[in-house]
Amino acid sequence: MEPDEVDRLVAAWRRERPDVDVEPLEVLSRVSRLSRHLDLARREAFGRHDLEPWEFDVLAALRRAGAPYTLSPGDLLKQNLVSSGTMTNRLDRLEKRGFLRREPDPHDRRGVRAVLTDEGRAAVDASLDDLLAQEREILAALGNDERVDLARMLRSLITPFDNASD
Repeated sequence: MEPDEVDRLVAAWRRERPDVDVEPLEVLSRVSRLSRHLDLARREAFGRHDLEPWEFDVLAALRRAGAPYTLSPGDLLKQNLVSSGTMTNRLDRLEKRGFLRREPDPHDRRGVRAVLTDEGRAAVDASLDDLLAQEREILAALGNDERVDLARMLRSLITPFDNASD
């Protein structure tokens, strides 16, 4: 297999710091580089539909909620890991674009619910289709068994972080 940029980076560190075990870089530098490529792919896929990544994230949370595609701002906060002020601003902007509307919460007289509109659903569905096409392309170098193994291994790495934030 042809050396990649991480191989060159690791070799340089081993040459310059033979006293240090740089083995973690073999995996995590590749994860970091892949993350940057995925971020670019997301921005490109969403940009074709005039969406910012944060807009997709909010709309996708509503879409995944299932019919009637509604969540409280608190539920959206948990899924998007942003402050309440940030979420309020995001909901305002998405409402102005016609991608969602706010309705009174039938179970809480003081609360509201964000509801995905047909326009929002069309935008998030089209963006998802483009994103998945790009992600399939990124993963094309791996066979199905390799993708399953990689997903399992990454799950093992990320689970402690996800559980710590609960």
